[in-house]
Amino acid sequence: MDVRGLLELLFVKKASDLHLRVGSLPVLRIDGELYATRSERITGAEMEAFLKEILTPPQIETLYQEKELDLAVSVPGHGRTRVNVYFQKGTPGLAIRSIKTLIPTFEELMLPPVMERIATLRRGIVLLTGATGSGKSTTLAAIIEYINSRRSANILTIEDPIEYLFSNKKSLIAQREVAIDTRSFHSALTHALREDPDVIMVGEIRDHETMKVALQAAETGHLVLTTLHTLNAVEAINRIISFFPLNEQGQVRSILSGTIQALVSQRLVPRADRNGRVPIVEVLVNTAAIRECLADPDKMHMLQGLLEDDRGAHGMQTFDQSILILLRQQYISHEMAMESASNPHDVEMAIRGINTSGSRLTAAETAVTTNVSG
Repeated sequence: MDVRGLLELLFVKKASDLHLRVGSLPVLRIDGELYATRSERITGAEMEAFLKEILTPPQIETLYQEKELDLAVSVPGHGRTRVNVYFQKGTPGLAIRSIKTLIPTFEELMLPPVMERIATLRRGIVLLTGATGSGKSTTLAAIIEYINSRRSANILTIEDPIEYLFSNKKSLIAQREVAIDTRSFHSALTHALREDPDVIMVGEIRDHETMKVALQAAETGHLVLTTLHTLNAVEAINRIISFFPLNEQGQVRSILSGTIQALVSQRLVPRADRNGRVPIVEVLVNTAAIRECLADPDKMHMLQGLLEDDRGAHGMQTFDQSILILLRQQYISHEMAMESASNPHDVEMAIRGINTSGSRLTAAETAVTTNVSG
């Protein structure tokens, strides 16, 4: 099977990723696990021919200068892929992620009901966080499509590369790709403020300058949707503040407390029936108490407790509360629940119906049947 055939196999096998390296077997990631796809190793000639097929001459020049490149590649009859080209041991390697043609709904993604309320926001910042491959881009696309289907808005996306392709419905959508339509996230975001946007989606915040303009956009009445590579809500707040020098952090805290609308953190774990993966989701919604914590560094330690104590009143939930809900619904196994929990002991006690001292896992969240808990 040639490399083009491997791209098609990525979709046929419903894999999330394809890894190609000279001298190694091609590998697919299916439901989080890695599987070799053929017995022959990728040759240098194969890799060179494939790169010439998917890259333009300027892109090849950029690759050999910068030693890495991001782009999107279409696979006719199947869909699109996000491709990262890099060098290892002096030869090119590729990490290729499949992108579904149809944009999934919140329900199809098994995201909590509060996501619909978040998608109706008109201003402020909504942050999605998680590790690479946790589904952030897909959730962002679902939010954009929810808005597109329900209200009139001028939506601008800034991506590297463009992943999901949107068609105008009730909204008007412009999609800009870094290095093709604009020089950088920062440049595109700065100019976006002059393009009459209602919603601005920034694929990723990577630096102080981009974060600064994103805050400015949120302050001036725009809805800003973006992502950070952090593992949870508290870590995301600390990361944002760390973008700025010490003498600016007080002001940044004040701005954040008034502009952050919601923080959604995701992890993907295997389903109990081994039919794909499901998201474990932490949601923080800005309330008066949350705003007070964000503005005052001496109260930041209270943030996690407020998140846990909400018990769904404002749509908030912790990772462990999300785990218990999935376990109760038999979507994940007891073993996976323990492996994924932030506080395995508290989760185990909650499953058994025991409320440990200091635990904020409520009885409503722990109605897990005996056969599930094992």
